[in-house]
Amino acid sequence: MGCIQSKTTHLPSPNDAPTIPELDKQISENGGENVDVQQQEQQKVAAFREYTLSELRKATNGFKTDCIVSESGEKAPNVVYKGRLDANHFVAVKRFSKQSWPDAQQFVAEAAGVGKVRHKRLANLVGCCAEGDERLLVAEYMPHDTLSKHLFHYDKQPLSWEMRVRVAYYIAQALDHCNAENLKIYHDLNAYRVLFDEDGDPRLSTFGLMKNSRDGKSYSTNLAYTPPEFMRTGRVIPESVIYSYGTILLDLLSGKHIPPSHALDIIRGKNALVLMDSSLEGQYVNDDATKMIELASKCLQYEARDRPDIKFLLSEVDPFQKQKEVASHVLMGLQKNAAVVPEMLSPLGKACARMDLTAVHDILLKTGYRDEEGAENELSFQEWTQQVQDMLNTKKSGDIAFRDKDFNNAVESYSKLVGMMPTPSATVFARRGLSYLMIGQPELALRDAMQAQVCIPEWPTAFYLQALALSKLGMEADANDMLNDGAAFEVKRQQHSWRN
Repeated sequence: MGCIQSKTTHLPSPNDAPTIPELDKQISENGGENVDVQQQEQQKVAAFREYTLSELRKATNGFKTDCIVSESGEKAPNVVYKGRLDANHFVAVKRFSKQSWPDAQQFVAEAAGVGKVRHKRLANLVGCCAEGDERLLVAEYMPHDTLSKHLFHYDKQPLSWEMRVRVAYYIAQALDHCNAENLKIYHDLNAYRVLFDEDGDPRLSTFGLMKNSRDGKSYSTNLAYTPPEFMRTGRVIPESVIYSYGTILLDLLSGKHIPPSHALDIIRGKNALVLMDSSLEGQYVNDDATKMIELASKCLQYEARDRPDIKFLLSEVDPFQKQKEVASHVLMGLQKNAAVVPEMLSPLGKACARMDLTAVHDILLKTGYRDEEGAENELSFQEWTQQVQDMLNTKKSGDIAFRDKDFNNAVESYSKLVGMMPTPSATVFARRGLSYLMIGQPELALRDAMQAQVCIPEWPTAFYLQALALSKLGMEADANDMLNDGAAFEVKRQQHSWRN
């Protein structure tokens, strides 16, 4: 059965983009300046539409576990997958648990309502699917992880003070826009719902603008962090969102997930700065930090009527921003390069750049092991033992499977071979890496391509395969860097051969 025929095109939209004549009129009235930036932003986002289940299944490789981006993995009640709708269009696909929304018509109508709310501070909703008992949402994909990961599980550098202030302000902007569009309830606002786009700008997930089910809970996090009124009545009100915003402020200030009741006890103890993340030392003025802590405490008041509104929060947080002109990716230490394919690429490099796995397979097959400079011949000088014979037989099995495009068996044989060989083989890692790509496991393919580089540090093939795996993972800037590195080593090799 296909998606239900409740086409969203007939639903009136308060945010419909103006026609070209209307835009011309606006430009004329404004003297060519101050054209509505928000309307321009809306036009950049794909129109909301209903997808078929087969489209989303294909986009997520059959909802494979490798595509899951929920930080709780498969344990999440509603799992989020990374999907690719076409060559360069990545999306986040939220798959609700079975029977979350029995009424398909209601689900599509509510999703379409959220889909009309567009803003540059939101990870905008671009579609949904209601087919059989499946209910899915489709949103813009944000490649640079969640606030939770950057605060609590970072592996490079902690977020700077200035970036944390920016997160607080941008999320307040997102909530203010939702209020203006009469979507005043945000369900379960927390650090997992704040995402970072390709520019490093923080955005609020639109998934939280819909409940987890028609009649289900609005909060799924630890009860210690839920608003008091929800604990008393099970109901969410607009002021509940302010309380949750206060918990995010606490996260940003402390770099830890501190229960609000504990934080309020510390604040009342007149030693509020004890809450501050030690990694921020020297980055902020104490007065600013104290005021931000006081702002968080106002949001966390027990009585909903005592909490400030979002307009007040915007006006209070804005003055703390001291580096508005600095791009977010700079503040976060992210590399942001134009994805330009280098000109000096070998046929293998070009095949990797266009992600042509079949061509890559053909080239690796023809190249064989020649780049290992006689590694195969070393076996003939070793003492001939059963162990050596087993190793050769295993290698042969892997090579035959690789030749015959039996990639699951190729992975199995090459994995066994890696454990047997006294010296690692770059070619084996390269072949196993491509086999992993062929069976939809780009993370493992990237690991093998990196291992191949360890074996032969300036081997162009290793860099090209890393570029291919990174592209499959949606990391286009990093993939481009690897292509450039591979091309550079290609040139270096050619120059060396000319001199000889």
